[in-house]
Amino acid sequence: MPKLRRDTTFLPPDDVTLSAIKKRKVPPHAFVIDAIAALQPETRSMFGCLAVYVEDKIVLALRDKSDKTEDNGVWLATSKEHHDSLRREFPNMRSIQIFEKEITSWQVLPASAPDFEESALRACELITAHDPRIGKVPERRRTSASRTGKPSKPKTRTRTQKH
Repeated sequence: MPKLRRDTTFLPPDDVTLSAIKKRKVPPHAFVIDAIAALQPETRSMFGCLAVYVEDKIVLALRDKSDKTEDNGVWLATSKEHHDSLRREFPNMRSIQIFEKEITSWQVLPASAPDFEESALRACELITAHDPRIGKVPERRRTSASRTGKPSKPKTRTRTQKH
């Protein structure tokens, strides 16, 4: 006679199982997401930060890491032609340093700045008002032919003949 086994499918998990469940991290600078909540922002991980999208545009990235802390804060997705006008509103704004370029499209409102929260909330006001200086439509990722269901182009090979 076969040995009967107890069905444990519906039993509550033990303490070991509960500790193995990954807890969701609290988003950095969550007050920013709250400030633009009316726009129904979406978030995704990007560059070790939390990217914030409104409709089809990436508008912000939120960073609070223990390494390279000078780039912690609220990153604004913008373009170089808007830097001067935005800097008039955000005197402490600067290019992020993590990419090791002198000027980047990403500008940071540093968390270490004395006016950080005020500046971050002002940026949220601009985003809510659909200010064209903040936000970029990301370039589409190239998808491989296997993902799109289209046949891939045949590779051209040069064959060498053995004599």
